[in-house]
Amino acid sequence: MEILQIVGLGLVVCILAIILRVQKPPMATLLSMTAGIIIFLVMMPQIAAVFNVLRDLAGQANVSMVYMGTILKIVGIAYISDFGSQICRDAGEGALASKIEFAAKVIVLIMAVPIIVAVLQSLMKLVS
Repeated sequence: MEILQIVGLGLVVCILAIILRVQKPPMATLLSMTAGIIIFLVMMPQIAAVFNVLRDLAGQANVSMVYMGTILKIVGIAYISDFGSQICRDAGEGALASKIEFAAKVIVLIMAVPIIVAVLQSLMKLVS
C-alpha cells in the first residue's frame, strides 16, 4: 500500500510542478527536489530492513562482515549517487549529475579492491 501513497505524492507534486514551472520555475524545481527527498526518507526504513536481513544471512553463512559491510556500502553509494544525480538532472544540471556518477564509480572501484584481492587470493590457494 505504501507504493500507492508514494505514487500519489509523486503525481500530485508532478502536476503542481508543471503548473508552477510556468510562473515560478525555481519553485517548481525546489518542490520536485523536496518531494524526492521525502520519498527517499520514507524508503529508508525498508532499505535498512533489507540491509539487516543481508547482514544476518552473511553471519549465518560465515561470510566476513568486513566484506559484507563493504558490499552494502557499495550498494548504498550506488543508490545515493543515482538519487543525487537524478535530482541534479531534474534541476537542469546534467553536467553536475555526470560528475556525481563519475565520483561514485571511482569510490565503488576503490572500495571493491579489497574484495577483488580476497577473491584472487582464494583462487590462488585453490590453484596451488
